Amino acid sequence: MIKRLLKSDGVRAFACWLGAQYVRLVWYTGHWTVENDALPRRMWAEGKPFILSFWHGNLLMMPYCWDRSKKMHMLISQHRDGQIIARLIGHFGLGAAAGSSNKGGAGALRQMLKALKAGEYVGITPDGPRGPRMRASDGIVSMARLAGVPILPCAYSSRGRRQLRSWDRFQVAFPFSSGVILWGEPIMVDPGLDAAGIEAKRLEIETAMTALAHQAEARMGHLPTQPEPPGPPRTKSKKAPS
Repeated sequence: MIKRLLKSDGVRAFACWLGAQYVRLVWYTGHWTVENDALPRRMWAEGKPFILSFWHGNLLMMPYCWDRSKKMHMLISQHRDGQIIARLIGHFGLGAAAGSSNKGGAGALRQMLKALKAGEYVGITPDGPRGPRMRASDGIVSMARLAGVPILPCAYSSRGRRQLRSWDRFQVAFPFSSGVILWGEPIMVDPGLDAAGIEAKRLEIETAMTALAHQAEARMGHLPTQPEPPGPPRTKSKKAPS
């Protein structure tokens, strides 16, 4: 029923507007802190681009890690779910580039590189759009290597929350609660990396992002969300013929 309703453009637009209002309610009724943001603030002030990186399950409150006077493009799946996310973040002044590792990826990469070279910023969930959860693809390494910009990881958690049973264990923060947004240390990518170096850097990014996410959860009194075993992204299951 819900999936059928979301096929309507009008219903999707309203759902995205409602979702954005919920995010604002969570932020303005809660007690939130943003920590270790001196570097991104300095880079914003100096007009130096970087890649924001966070796990897909941390997406809900990420608009509030950002200085929305600075133009940012999120890499979003071309799937309907991705377009819903794109519309939702659009309510916070954040743009989107449509593509993923398996559809539209080359065009999206060109779009992102163009934005970075123009002094703008991009955001990536390197385990999206379908996982495995908290396992980084090498696309983020390629983007940072070609653009010559650092990767800045970010994570959030809140004391009051519901963690969905979705593949990404999506965190839904509750209103009137406390929460923390943590920025991690920058990760540089050498433009001359070979295949082994790219894999080592991918693992470094994955490890740093997971440690940061676990730190945020521990601060809010939660057990750490565990990454899935490495493997190929999910494919949509097909119904058996009747």
